[in-house]
Amino acid sequence: MITLVVALVVGASLFGVGLYGALSQTNLVMIMMGIELMLGAAMVNLVAFWRFLHPGAVSAQVFVLIVMTEMALEMAVGFGLATARFRARGSVEMEEATELRG
Repeated sequence: MITLVVALVVGASLFGVGLYGALSQTNLVMIMMGIELMLGAAMVNLVAFWRFLHPGAVSAQVFVLIVMTEMALEMAVGFGLATARFRARGSVEMEEATELRG
């Protein structure tokens, strides 16, 4: 049986790796991967708290499914933008994206 502290340490370490990945990279795909790691870490912590505070509640499972759907949509939109950027400019480096307009 995994204790709450172990689950929170795993979540915090995943979040730290994701934060480092999102802030230290210049490639759009790598930044999105870091953001996905941070969302995954938040889900690990959320499920850990719900499991240890309310073991019989299924609301955590529903919320995790909603967050996983949002993660999939985020990745689809992000990869679509990265593909469009690569086709238009030949690169997905964020340092070269200074000419973006809304």
